[in-house]
Amino acid sequence: MSQESTVPGEVVETAEIPEPGAVTIVVPTFNESANVRQLLRQITEAVPARLPCEVVFVDDSTDDTPEVIQQAAQDCPFPVTVLHREEPVGGLGGAVVEGLKAATSDWIVVMDGDCQHPPSLVPDLVATGERANAGLVVASRYIKGGSRAGLAGSYRVAVSRGATWLTKALFPRRLHGISDPMSGFFAIRRSAVTAEVLQPFGYKILLELAVRSRPRAVTEVPFVFQDRFAGESKSTAQEGFRFLRHLAGLRAASPVARMVGFGLIGLTGFVPNLLGLWALTAVGMHYIPAEVLANQLGVAWNFLLIEHLLFRERRRHRRWWDRAGRFALLANADLVLRIPLIALFVHQFHLGVLSATALALVTTFVLRFAATEALVYLPRRGTDKPVRVSRTARRAV
Repeated sequence: MSQESTVPGEVVETAEIPEPGAVTIVVPTFNESANVRQLLRQITEAVPARLPCEVVFVDDSTDDTPEVIQQAAQDCPFPVTVLHREEPVGGLGGAVVEGLKAATSDWIVVMDGDCQHPPSLVPDLVATGERANAGLVVASRYIKGGSRAGLAGSYRVAVSRGATWLTKALFPRRLHGISDPMSGFFAIRRSAVTAEVLQPFGYKILLELAVRSRPRAVTEVPFVFQDRFAGESKSTAQEGFRFLRHLAGLRAASPVARMVGFGLIGLTGFVPNLLGLWALTAVGMHYIPAEVLANQLGVAWNFLLIEHLLFRERRRHRRWWDRAGRFALLANADLVLRIPLIALFVHQFHLGVLSATALALVTTFVLRFAATEALVYLPRRGTDKPVRVSRTARRAV
């Protein structure tokens, strides 16, 4: 059941925003009940006087955040919408994508719900985008006039700097002109983003936007990262691992990058293979069955890494046991095929043993990569349908 209202200050619990404004402010929230009242107060003081706006909260909370938003919205001179997701698909990034789909304004500003992003900068983000005819305006901590003062502790500063360096090193072309790809505070034209191509995973949605759907013209404005108003940071080691997996998935988006990653992962598989061979022969097993069993350890290792680093977004097309069985069959067929190939190269093409072995390795590698994509991870006919995201509005009492 949904509720609709055009009265300013009243929470609208529906999948549609009734009144478009000059800017839609999208705020993803997870248990931020102690912060949203202060955030709405800051938006009221800084934005409506200079720029008509509407606010969309996309909420994944397990506490009373939606109810607190409703109470605080009574004093707001602009529409406030709450989209509560029962299934937080894609994490914070997925929440932002839901907000982008719900927005009706020409400009969309994305900001956090913990008051570390100053709402007073929202009109400047939009004005800068209009003056520069840009599609994306990033609020950066790393250009003149910006500061990361709100980052608590040297550890978080080091992690932020390291993550920024890593992403810019991996995507030098896509992130050209963006000094702060880790920023969660930015403005984007609704016409410049295609939400359907985004595949968020974790909380770095700007990186996802810049790599998969980057507008041609990008500019930046400086901002000072504020102290969190209340509560604790949601940044955890688990989010850090999700970020690294997201990076790997983005980098593996092109076929060439996937092939390189496939080869590098294959090289790492020699470690468990050799360790298993050593352990099995050490307990007295004959080297031939030991070789066969040890090879399965390398296959399992490679499968796990490929699943999580290269083909994470395609895993839904088949069940895990189906993927694992197909991958193991292809990996072991590689061994069976390699010996006849070596013999062919030696006897028919008169290559040396080393040259023939090297050529056979390259040939079977390319064939195994192509077969893995085609037979394990490409969608079966009729199964490549868009995944539905549960979007349930939770009524506030």
